Amino acid sequence: MTAPLLSLQKAVVQRGHKEILKGLSLDLYAGELVGLLGPNGSGKTTLFNLISGIYRPRAGRLLIEGKDIADFRADEIAHLGIGRTYQIPRPFAELTVRENIAIGRTFGASKTPLVEAMRTADVFARYVGLDGLLERKAELLSLQQKKALELARALAAEPKLLLVDEVASGLSTVEIATFVKHIRDIRDHYGTTVIWVEHIFSALAQVVDRLIVLDNGAVIADAPLAEAMRDEKVLTTYLGHAATEAK
Repeated sequence: MTAPLLSLQKAVVQRGHKEILKGLSLDLYAGELVGLLGPNGSGKTTLFNLISGIYRPRAGRLLIEGKDIADFRADEIAHLGIGRTYQIPRPFAELTVRENIAIGRTFGASKTPLVEAMRTADVFARYVGLDGLLERKAELLSLQQKKALELARALAAEPKLLLVDEVASGLSTVEIATFVKHIRDIRDHYGTTVIWVEHIFSALAQVVDRLIVLDNGAVIADAPLAEAMRDEKVLTTYLGHAATEAK
């Protein structure tokens, strides 16, 4: 197997006096589509904050393509090709759809000048179905449209690794199906490695190759989807009837 795209080695993240991630280790490989599960407080968001440079580890290593980036700023990590969406969309409310996407491209791996990024924003808007709304302010979009904008902005950065945080939450069945297709296409057609946090297991089960399950800041399962769905602790504690229905 080739070297990991991302490698966490005994990473510890502490907030105040509490350890949120407790010596967490995991590897992600190029082209993988990985689901990340765990109850509230298990460390999922903290893990995303660590990978994207919002938090820094108190101990351990964070490697991208073998390079230790534990002390890199968030903007430096974005330039390395790490993109992210948020559970609660965070567009620049007063800026247009076009401007939001252009900013993502400017601060991404390509470091595209803003003027050029403004011209090419329509490509990413069209991909997520926002091509007719390029001049609309982000604050005027629906929840589904804001989530689509988050995805377009992240894709505009041309990420090697995309961290997707609960895109299905709050959406209709049809809207969830659209996002599942987008997630699959991002990996299959663009070669982007994806790690997806999602409470709606039926959405994850349609596309992920592998599940990583966190509990209390540690990995308790890391296995291919079919194997993880047979793990009694994972089934009983985290997936319940949803996993049985997805089989």
